[in-house]
Formats: sequence, structure tokens, C-alpha cells
Amino acid sequence: MAGYDYDLFTIGAGSGGVRASRVSASCGARVAIAEERYLGGTCVNVGCIPKKLLVYAAHFSEDFEDAAGFGWGVGARSVDWSGLIANKNGEIERLNGVYQRLLADAGVAILYGHAEILDPHTVVVGGERHTAEYILIATGSWPSVPEIPGAEHAITSNEAFFLPALPPRVIIVGGGYVGVEFAGIFHGLGARVTEIHRGRLFLRGFDDDVRETLAAEMAKKGIDLRFNAEVKKIEKFTGGIRVTLTGGLTVEADQIMFATGRRPNTRGLGLEKVGVEVDQKGAVVVDDYSRSIVPSIYAIGDCTDRLKLTPVAIAEGRAVAETLFNKNPMKPSYANVPSAVFSLPNVGTVGLTETEARQRYGEVDVYKTTFRPLKHTLTGRDEMTMMKLVVDRATDRVLGCHMVGHEAGEIIQGLAVALTCGATKAQFDSTIGIHPTAAEEFVTMRSRVPDPA
Repeated sequence: MAGYDYDLFTIGAGSGGVRASRVSASCGARVAIAEERYLGGTCVNVGCIPKKLLVYAAHFSEDFEDAAGFGWGVGARSVDWSGLIANKNGEIERLNGVYQRLLADAGVAILYGHAEILDPHTVVVGGERHTAEYILIATGSWPSVPEIPGAEHAITSNEAFFLPALPPRVIIVGGGYVGVEFAGIFHGLGARVTEIHRGRLFLRGFDDDVRETLAAEMAKKGIDLRFNAEVKKIEKFTGGIRVTLTGGLTVEADQIMFATGRRPNTRGLGLEKVGVEVDQKGAVVVDDYSRSIVPSIYAIGDCTDRLKLTPVAIAEGRAVAETLFNKNPMKPSYANVPSAVFSLPNVGTVGLTETEARQRYGEVDVYKTTFRPLKHTLTGRDEMTMMKLVVDRATDRVLGCHMVGHEAGEIIQGLAVALTCGATKAQFDSTIGIHPTAAEEFVTMRSRVPDPA
């Protein structure tokens, strides 16, 4: 490795790239990282962190209303959008500085600018060439907008975090987690929201009971859900934006946001010149150890289009570092990865859906409960919590845990440990719950749902 400038050159300073670089440096490797936008990547700047902050803000509208049920009088209230965005920006700037210090303290050289791979061991940034034994691609993904007439009038989640004012009426196009979350954010902050999704129900890939429960709860709040509908064209007019849907129906709003998926951010990296294989979406094709077809080039995170979650990219980054520089070949596990959707109410899930479990295991037992949370017995709010367990009938092992309700992600994280350890339903049943909490329902469900016909 002495003949190269670095042992590892990472392209992209998002969560995965930063973790790989720091761990590699701690193992004694000489590491450089290049970033053309912002340290921390999507998650820190236009993803997980600012989104969660806006979700907190959006929930206050209901919290103020609910306070009356507990004897609190709350006076006139309004949202200062510009103040909220300014405070959010301040926190993101602080985190950018944290990432810079973490890299610098680890001894990682930080290069700002667009990086392009010239050959299996050479990267150019800002006209300067750098050589490395290994190159790691960690460039993430980027929002995609379908090519329809008037698409130039739409924004994506990237721009939504920096709008100068809160739009009074918003159309969200897309039924993935980003669309569902922003529908809750804009609605909670006071906008009239219409969410359009081409399928029968949003959140494809999640358990059907989760999808149906969340749709019902969002509709109760007044979000206009338009399923089995597609946007055919967008027109800008004096009063705002007009969207024409399938069948000729139109919807008007002040802002339209597309949340119709993300594509691997691999254009302009020079991958075709060095023979790195990419699929039809532009994702880097890698093996179980995140190595591309070119032995010296690895890739992790969203640009590989495997499991697009920040903690997964971090795990992949650590695995690459351990494999290359710690004599500890490691490949990440994608089994029982928990996830949350910060919709209002939240979704939390880990393991298999009921449909997946039946396909893989045949006979399964399903336990489900729906109830009004204790808090809302005084607020009068008509919001329900749903919890569900999917169990392998032959072994009694819990295959999946699913929840729609307040702080679902916080609750599911603990259950992910149990599933990773192979917990059985009998072990869930023998666990004493914490009373009164919503979480205790996961260890008190005893009535099995009848098998489907």
C-alpha cells in the first residue's frame, strides 16, 4: 500500500462513508474522503434528522388541542415557519461541524469537490489526482421525478426543507415513507394536504394491517387520500398549481411535492470507464462484502440499492473497514432490520409481514390488538393504536412485530433485539409488561386471529 497516496479513498461523506472512513482510520489505514455537497449526507441535511424535527413540530397542533383534556388552557397559537426552518438549519449546521470534527479527529483527510474515478486506484477531485489501494463509493441516492408535462413546477423533499413559507395547500405525490411523512408534517403545521398514490394503498411492502390502519387514521385527521390515481400533467396558473389526474379529475394547490422514489446517485463518477457494473437504476452491483466487479472498488449505502436505511449504510461501512483493514471479514446481516415511518401516527416494524411469513413458513399464527391509548381517554381524540405479532406455528418463533401508534419506532427497537435473539411467543407471554404503557400490549396478546379462508 506504500505506493499509493491513501489506503482508502471514500467518495461521499454521508453516514455510511463517514463510518467506513473513521473505522478504517482507527485500524491504521490512511484515509481520504471527498464530498461535493455537505458532510453527513442525506440523513443529516435533507433526510432523517430535519424530517424528524419537522415531525415534532407538526405534532404540537394536536398536543395543544389535547392539553384541554388535562386541564390546561392554551391561548392563541400559530406556526412561525421561518423560525422553525431557521432553528432546523442551525441544528444541521451544528451537526455538519460534528461530522467534520469526527473525521478530522480520526485523521481522515477531507476533500471538498466532485470526485471522479479515473482507474481502479485513481480518483480526481478538483483537478488533483489521488491514488488509493481501495476506493469506496458511498454517494447515496437522489429524489427522482417522473417525466410528465409540468414536472418543472414540482419540488422534492430536498426543497421542502427550505421553503420560504408554509404553503396553505399542498399536494404530495407518492405513497412511500417520504410521502406519508411529509403529508403528516404539512397537515400538522396547518396546510390542507392531498396525497396521491397510484396503488390501492400506500406503503407497499409493509404489513397490510399497518397500511390500512395508517390510512384510516390519516383520513380521520382530514388528509385527502387519493389512491388508484396518477398525475398526468401539472399546470401553473394565477391561483397556484392545477394537477390533472387519471380520468380527468383535477386538484388545485399552492405547492406540489413529488415523493416518487430515489435513484442511486452514481452519475458522473466514471464507473463505466473503469468497468464497474451498475444495474438499470444505476445502482452499483456488489457482492456480500460490498465489493464491485472491480476488486479494488467497493460500494455501500443507497447507491447499491439494497436496503436504503441509514443504520444499514453504517453497518455496511463498518463491515468494509473491518474486512479490509482489521483482518476481520465481515458482511452485514439484512435479517430483522427494524424500521420506522415517522408519519402521524408513527409506524414501527421489524421482521416479516403476515403475507411474507405465510409465503415462507406456510402456517402462521397472528395476534392483533387495536385500542384507544390511555392518553386519549381524557382528550377524546379518536386515534387508535394497532399492534400485531406474526408467529411461526411450527416453532413458536416470532417472525414479525408491527405497530401503528405514538412512538412506534421507540417501542419496536427493543422488540428487534428479541427477534434477533430468536424469541418465541411463549417468551413474549412470559415477559411481564410495564403498566400502564402501550408497549405492554406486545406481551399480553393471547387471542389468535382466525386463519383466513
